[in-house]
Parts: sequence; C-alpha cells; structure tokens
Amino acid sequence: MELYGIAKEQIFLFNNGEDYKSYNIFGAHPYNYEGKDGYRFLVYAPNAVKVFVVGDFNEWKKSEVGEMQKIDDTGCFICFIEGLKENDLYKYLITTKEYRDIYKADPYAFFAEVRPATASRLYDIEGFKWTDKKFIEERNKDLHFYKPKNIYEMHFGSFMQHNTGIWRNKPDDVPIEDFFTYKEYAKELVNYIKEMGYTHIEIMPLNEHPYDGSWGYQATGYFAITSRYGTPKDFMYFVNECHKNNISVILDWVPGHFCMDEHGLRYFDGDRVYDGKEHKHWGTMTFNYCKKEVLSFLNSSAIFLLDKYHIDGIRFDGVSSMLYLNYGVDNPSEKVFNKYGDEGNLEAISFIQNLNKLICEKYKGVITIAEESTAWPNVTKPAEVGGLGFHYKWDMGWMHDTLNYLKSDFPYREQNHNMFTFSMSYATAENYVMSLSHDEVVHGKASIINKMPGDYDEKFAQIKTLLVYQLTRTGATLNFMGNELPEFIEWRYYESLEWFLLDIDKHKKHHEFVKMMNHLYLKEKAFYEKDLVVWEGFDWIDAGNAKQHIFIYERIALDPKDRCIVILNFGKDEIEKFKLGVNISGKYEEIVNSNDIKWGGAGSYLNDKVIESKNVFEEAKKSTVGADIIRPNKEVNQNAVMEKLCEPEANNEITRTNLLIHGKENYIEVKVPKLSAVIFKLK
Repeated sequence: MELYGIAKEQIFLFNNGEDYKSYNIFGAHPYNYEGKDGYRFLVYAPNAVKVFVVGDFNEWKKSEVGEMQKIDDTGCFICFIEGLKENDLYKYLITTKEYRDIYKADPYAFFAEVRPATASRLYDIEGFKWTDKKFIEERNKDLHFYKPKNIYEMHFGSFMQHNTGIWRNKPDDVPIEDFFTYKEYAKELVNYIKEMGYTHIEIMPLNEHPYDGSWGYQATGYFAITSRYGTPKDFMYFVNECHKNNISVILDWVPGHFCMDEHGLRYFDGDRVYDGKEHKHWGTMTFNYCKKEVLSFLNSSAIFLLDKYHIDGIRFDGVSSMLYLNYGVDNPSEKVFNKYGDEGNLEAISFIQNLNKLICEKYKGVITIAEESTAWPNVTKPAEVGGLGFHYKWDMGWMHDTLNYLKSDFPYREQNHNMFTFSMSYATAENYVMSLSHDEVVHGKASIINKMPGDYDEKFAQIKTLLVYQLTRTGATLNFMGNELPEFIEWRYYESLEWFLLDIDKHKKHHEFVKMMNHLYLKEKAFYEKDLVVWEGFDWIDAGNAKQHIFIYERIALDPKDRCIVILNFGKDEIEKFKLGVNISGKYEEIVNSNDIKWGGAGSYLNDKVIESKNVFEEAKKSTVGADIIRPNKEVNQNAVMEKLCEPEANNEITRTNLLIHGKENYIEVKVPKLSAVIFKLK
C-alpha cells in the first residue's frame, strides 16, 4: 500500500501514544508524488467506514479523487491529491458506522477559515526564516528561576482595535478588519511591552475556535493558530520580533476540554475518538486520556507550539478539572473513584507528568505553568518525586486573600490582617506566580481598581501600593492588560482597552508609575534572585501591625549586601516619625514613594533621599527619657526602662529587648504616607 513517504513505524508510535511530533505526518502536507505536486492527507478515524477529502476541487462531494485508503488496522486513512495549492479549503467527509455522512475540519490542520466559516485551509508550515538563535541559546541555559518574571497577560482581540468608536450591538461579530493583526502587533505590542518593562507576554489561547466569547478556551484547532489575526507565518513573525526585543512569549493551552461544535473533535468519526465525557460546568467535552492516540495528539499539540512557533512557555488551563475524576460533579451518587479509592484521574495525572518531563528534556528553558485552583500537592515538584512537573503555579490563594483584604473597608482591615500575610505561610510549597488575571476583572467581579474602597484618589493610591507588593513579594508576577491604565470597567473581550484614559492626568501618572516599577523590578535583583529559596530572600520585619494596617519586609539578593526594605501602608494614618528596624546598619535611600506627586500622589510625607541608621542603645545613652525610641505600640514604662538601662550593671536582657525596634537594635526614622508604599535600598 502506498504511504506517500510515511513510515509504518511512525504510525505505530502514534497508535502507542509515543509520537510527540505526529503533526509531521498527520493532516495535510505539501508533497511531490511521482513528479506531481499536491498535498498528502492523513487522518485518524478508527470507526469510519469511509473517508473522503472534499473541497472546491470536487465541489465538496464524495469523489474518487478525494477518497482515502485505510491503512491496515491502524485506524488511519491516507491519500494524495494532485494539483492542490496553499490556501485551498478542505474538510473530511466521513461515513460513519451508521452510514451517516458528516463533515469535519482537520484535527491537524495548520490553518483555517475565518469564523463563522469552519473549513480547514491548506498551508505549508515550513520555510519561515527565524533570526532568534541567540535568544533561544540564552533561554536554553535554563536559568529562569533566577531571572525576573513580570508577565503581561493579554487577549489579542481586545488589546487594540481599529474603529474603536463604534458601538457593537452584537459583541460576537467584531469585524475581522477591526482586529489588529499579528504583524501589526509585532510593532505596536512589542514596542509597548518593551517600553513598559514587562519580561513576558502571556497570550490567551490562539488555537482556532469558533466563538469569540469563549476567549479561545473552547477550541476546534489544536494545531491551527487562529486566522482572526493573520496567517501562521505572520504569528511566527510576531514571536520572532518578541525575541529580537528580549521578550518571552507564553501561550495559554487547553488540554482539559474542547468545544462541542459539529465540525470539531466531538464524535469525530461518528463515535468517541477524542471524547471523554461531557464537562457539566462548561458545556464542553473532556479528552479521553486513556486512549494512546489522544496522548499522541495532545503531546504533539504542545510540542508543536515549541517546535514550529518557538514559544517560550505554556500555561495549562483548567488543570484542576483534569486532576479530579469528579470535578464539577455535586451529586454523590454520580461520583466515581480510581483503583485506590480516591478521586484522582490517574490517566490525566500521568499525561501531565509525562508531557512536563518531555518538555524539560527536549526544550531546555521552556517553562510550563499550571492554573490549578485547589490544594493539590507538589504541582511544581518533579514527576520523579511524585509531583506534576510544572515549573510554576498560579497562586490562586494569594489572589483571593489579597483582593478580599483590599475589598475590606478601612475599619475592617484590622480584623482581616491575616488574610494579607497568610500566603507567606505556604510560600515554599510551590513555585508561584502572583496572578491578577483576566478571571478577576469579568462576570461582575469589578476591575482591580474598582474593588478598592474609598474615594477616587484613595482607589488610585491603593492600586499603586498593591502593585508594589505584587512586584516586590517573592514569586513571579502576572497582570492582565488594562490593570496598568487602570480601567474602571470590567474587561470586554469585544472592545479595545480604554487607551483614551491616558489623556487623563491621574491615569497617565499611574501608567508612568507602573512603568517605573516594572523597570525598577528589572534593576533590583533583590526582588527575584532568591525566589527559589524563599526565606533567604524574604524577611518579615513586621507582619503583625494590624492596627495601623502596615506590612514591612526586606528582600535580599544573592549578594547579601544588596537589600531593599518595603513598607506597605494600607491604612489612612500618616506617620511623621516611624521607627523602622533594620537588619544592617548603614545608609538607606528612598527609591520609591508612591505618594510622590509625579505618580499622582499627594506629594506629602516624602523622605530625604538618604537616611542613616541609628542604634537604639547609643541613642538611649544620650537621654534618660528615650521615649521616642520605644516602638509606639509597646506598652512599657519608658522612664523605668531608661533608668534601669543606665544603671552600671545594666546588661539586663529584658530591658535591652524592650528597647529593640522590630526586634532589631538598628533603625531608621522615616515618614510613611497613608495608603502608600515606600521602598528603601541599603546603599
């Protein structure tokens, strides 16, 4: 039987779940057969009686020209069609066991018609001239744990649009010409990300999908980059431009479920080829991880992004829905359990572990990120020790606790103080990304700034302080587009961001503050170098000042003299003389004060650029009163302490301890504005 250049061994690997580059043989590929140019087609349809390739060339009908031949008992069908050319449209016409004829898009198509049309499009994926060799070589050193990671999450359809003044009565019908293209983004977006100082772009799914309102998370094309914004090589051009500018690209990828549209994967040959079960919460189909051909399909889909598009990271969407057999099942009578009696989906777990291991082995420096919303253990530990093998995990707990604290009105923050600090108690459990993603600015949740209590100025003050916390806390950072403007409305997937806000002084100054903080984060190694060893790079100075709503911590770089102290004041009190205990005596420079007028603040309670530390015991010797060097909220008879300290035999540990500020004998006296963040750097 003629296989048109495909070795039977390759199909054997596919059938056994071992082909992680099955896109090299499946789908439609340009091929020359006996001196005639055309396209070779290979499809997996094990339950089909017959399969035909149909298109304009045969009027979308069954014909001898498009009839495919079954390859033994592999479940695969193959054919070669002469004379077809790039961009021609096609589908598979499949005759099921019930002798129904169904039309299906190619699961391995590299390109597709623009929605609402559903045909696959012939495309030669080879031939793009990459110029990112140096970037890839640097990435392959696999040092991402020790480098800054400030991720800008975005949706291609709504970052920018042409004709932004048009009111859309049908939000799902944004004209294609209104979308910015991959090539336009290669200039506009790349320049913006570089100027703003972000290190990574994370793009919501670009797999072909029929419905704009799914945001790309309900796909039909696991090898087709959506045609909404251009061609596959246009997207390659975009990635190449990102790499030229030292910007890493992360793509969201959805291996947990797919949409139920007729032309897609569901009941592909009239029976369950890819399908597991219906996902009750999302109205989609899960994948069947028990089938080896499905494993080859999914593994290949992920590797395809790395191989053909040079993607630097993959975020697995909806990992929790994959891990649990009964995810979304509330009725106890409907629940099922694995052979060990628990709810873990063993096949899905194995798939995740093996794919992460494969990526680590074959693509050094590429990162994988889990969106996992439960307390599943060891998500970012290697599979060899029982982990899932991801590099990073979104810290959903941090996000919920932090935002819930900030949504608290000011009188109630004292009682919610532990919400803010709790995430540090488990900070060593995983490698985390502190994410304020698209999920937090939709479905009535309000935009980030609109979650905050207070008046207009107070909302801006708090969102600046939140950003400082997010960038200076241990872990990577992710913000959804629009958070930096900031927008008061929720995200609308069918409209452009409100760029006109930058014509308003308060928004413009906030935008400049975000830019400054992003670049400061890149500059200050203390904020990221020791994220892997949390408690060597992060030290609470004061986590318990609930009454004043103040949090203080120090970040330390690999060089122990490279240190920054961060004060976050989420209260409405301004403090003129705040005693701040420091671990190392010396001179401290104020490098950030979010209350500065140039960032939209009030311009009050700014500190001298350099402040020299003092020693509590040296200061105590100067006065028998010493009231101003006792921590204000420490209830102690200050005069009695000073008198005792001044006695000749006064080496009394109790009295000496009472003098310490934040448990330290050295301190600096600083001003702390209300609802603001201040950062000091040891000179």
